[in-house]
Amino acid sequence: MLARLKSNYQLGELVKAPFYADCMQLVAKFTVTSLRMWHFSPNSIHYLLSLWQRLAASVPYVKAQEPHHLENYMPEVLKAYVESRLESVEVIIRDGLENPLDDTLIIKQQLEQISTIARCEYNNTCQLLVQTFDKTAAQLEELLRNNSDNQSLLIPLGQLTWIIHFVGSVVGGRVSFAATDDHDSMDGELVIRVLQLMAITDRRLPSGNGFVTIELAFLSFFEQFRKIYVGDQVQKTSKVYKRLNDVLQLADDSAVLSVFVTKIITNLKYWSDNDGIVSGTLQLLGDLSVGFSSVRKLVKLNAVKFLLENDPGAHFPFLSPESKVSDLRCRTVFYTALGRLMMVDLGEDEERLMRFMSPMTTMFESLKQMLQTSSTANINTGALRNLVGLARDMRGLTYAFNSKNSYSMLFDIIYPTFTDILQRSIELWYHDPVVTTPVIKMFGELVLNRGQRLNFDVSSPNGILLFKEASKLICTYGTRIMSMGEPPKDQLYSHRLKGTSLCFSLLKNALSGGYVNFGVFRLYNDPTLEDALNVFVKLVMSVQSNHLLEYPKLSSSYHTLLELVVQDHMSFICSLPSTIIYHILSTITDGLAGLDTVICTCCCAALDHVVTYLFRIGSRTPGLTNGTISVTSVITTKRQRDEVDRNRDQHFLQVMMERPDILRQV
Repeated sequence: MLARLKSNYQLGELVKAPFYADCMQLVAKFTVTSLRMWHFSPNSIHYLLSLWQRLAASVPYVKAQEPHHLENYMPEVLKAYVESRLESVEVIIRDGLENPLDDTLIIKQQLEQISTIARCEYNNTCQLLVQTFDKTAAQLEELLRNNSDNQSLLIPLGQLTWIIHFVGSVVGGRVSFAATDDHDSMDGELVIRVLQLMAITDRRLPSGNGFVTIELAFLSFFEQFRKIYVGDQVQKTSKVYKRLNDVLQLADDSAVLSVFVTKIITNLKYWSDNDGIVSGTLQLLGDLSVGFSSVRKLVKLNAVKFLLENDPGAHFPFLSPESKVSDLRCRTVFYTALGRLMMVDLGEDEERLMRFMSPMTTMFESLKQMLQTSSTANINTGALRNLVGLARDMRGLTYAFNSKNSYSMLFDIIYPTFTDILQRSIELWYHDPVVTTPVIKMFGELVLNRGQRLNFDVSSPNGILLFKEASKLICTYGTRIMSMGEPPKDQLYSHRLKGTSLCFSLLKNALSGGYVNFGVFRLYNDPTLEDALNVFVKLVMSVQSNHLLEYPKLSSSYHTLLELVVQDHMSFICSLPSTIIYHILSTITDGLAGLDTVICTCCCAALDHVVTYLFRIGSRTPGLTNGTISVTSVITTKRQRDEVDRNRDQHFLQVMMERPDILRQV
């Protein structure tokens, strides 16, 4: 009920109500009491903070003359929340309770609410956080000087973890229209303390004395600071950098970026066995590599130059085959970031790209020789992990190389050596999604004309060669996976439907790129295109209709591909048996009945293409009257179509006339 109070009334209306002051006093008292009794009503915290967040957000817009008194209550609410979280640390450690910080979604939501509340009376907020931080940090330093064991450090480290989250949230809550130089200076005071604490904890990492939750808090803080104070829109005269320069000699965002990169390298070196820290660290690196200004500052740093000029696998254990990191998708994020950094001043320097990729090309050759001479039983786990890792690494680089020159240089390196490895891996491990998923995704990125990068020279056959490789991979995987029996229900998606969905996406990317004249295949009797489309149809028929409705990714990839096929390759659809045509049209009907607007749009477009094609060929067939088709009728037009096309069109017309209810139903 309290949460809905601000939803239904404006603050300007509330302050005019009788007993407003008494009511707000009681609500504030109730909120403070509830926050301090955190272990009794954890589910109510969201609603209470939601009320105060909305009230705080409304303060700058209040026009009423009556006082709102929120300047008195906001600090009380914030103090209660902060102190209750810090007090909970000792109880949780002592009694072995569940740590609220483990639920990242709820904590993120609460911190967003707190950021608005904290900014309402920011002087009080900073004073509270600085005092709390200094007191807790002093306790930690005292324990470290006395060489206390790790168990004794848990409470102050846990409390500092919360404080770092608070600092990150209040810094991230800065809004430009309400910010002042004094507020930026206060941000600087908070940031200084976080960076000083990070230096202390980093010195303990070589001895293996790290604390996971505080490292995650540092990453959260960096992300908030990056969004506000690093980038193109940041004023170079911001007072936050004046304080950082006075204390830490960090004069601008370039100096802070150096701290970021140092922390990223430290985490990747010492936390390679922790999925959460590795993932968060690489996400930070990826975010930094996206900004137009920040990425150009990053490439000037010596640490980044070292990364681009040396083998990362030799320095970061998470890239080695023996790594304990279970989620290899982080490698894609890592190499996407490195690729973006490489792209800044790569130009047409092929030698530099070759040096950067030399560790990969060496691994390519080793794997190629192994795959050609060995069976799956003789290939060890390390080699298989190298194969999967390389596929993910190459996908990251391919994603980042979105210009014509960079993509062309990359293509010349990986074709045909690396593409042969991908094809061979699908032949050997078509049944194992650990291999097929990254390989098909890699090929899907390779054939995607991102930013019109696949713009080969007029004398280059690379576009056709690339499509032939894509078709070969689709046919190899599709035919072999359909030859297997139905997987168990709990493995249906991972071992069958996911690979099918990825094949649909791969074929869609290849067909929509605009770098292949598909008429060439028919002109020279090359079955490449028709083979890929036939496998697509067989995969569609092997998937139950209810599965297309139950699995969103499968449904999306199928309908986007179907729209493309009926748009550009309707002659192929016309040649299919009637049962398959009916099935395809029924999937369009199901898609139109769904709730997903993207899928509905694809189905509408597909239906439009089908009906348009049907009308066009029907209008050119004189014998089409009264629901019958004269198969012997002669189509007399200025441009005679060949016999095959004419037979296909008449077959499609006959199929439609036999079941007119299909189109009516759609």
